[in-house]
Amino acid sequence: MKVSREQAALNRERIVDVAARLFREKGYDGIGVADLMKNAGLTHGGFYGHFASKEDLMIEACQHALEKSLEGWRAKVVSDPQRALPAIIDNYLTTRHRDQPGGGCPAAAMGVDAARMSPGARPAFTKATQQQFALLEGLLSDGAPEERRQQAIATFSAMVGAMVLARCVDDETLSTEILDAVKAQLLQE
Repeated sequence: MKVSREQAALNRERIVDVAARLFREKGYDGIGVADLMKNAGLTHGGFYGHFASKEDLMIEACQHALEKSLEGWRAKVVSDPQRALPAIIDNYLTTRHRDQPGGGCPAAAMGVDAARMSPGARPAFTKATQQQFALLEGLLSDGAPEERRQQAIATFSAMVGAMVLARCVDDETLSTEILDAVKAQLLQE
């Protein structure tokens, strides 16, 4: 049965949205095309009508997840520019974020997968990372532009690194300690 262009576009959107969540939860190698499509409520056979390969889907899913992440940060800036930076840090470095990677930061959840894939996923990460640095830099008021950029890079890198480490260790107390220590350091500046 042939589907309309509108339905095909909605199906593709659903596939990308589900893939963005599942790739963050399970990693690129942790989920197959058949399970991705099943989770999207579609048949496996329709996959190649939308994407040339699983890697192409990963690239689009990365872009989608990165855009959503930036939208969340921008919403904090619009809602309260003076408190946006502490709110971003406070919201990011939580056990909730640690325990729910499917809805969290793509850099912390998919960065290693993207780095190991063909270069296709890297431009999306590069663009989003530059945008995140610029957003954070705009929230910093002290220092020359070069110093603010350096601080923005260090802040985001510390956040992502803390989340990756907190997810890697098997000791709940240590995991929480990592998040709390980095949060305390970033919020005191």
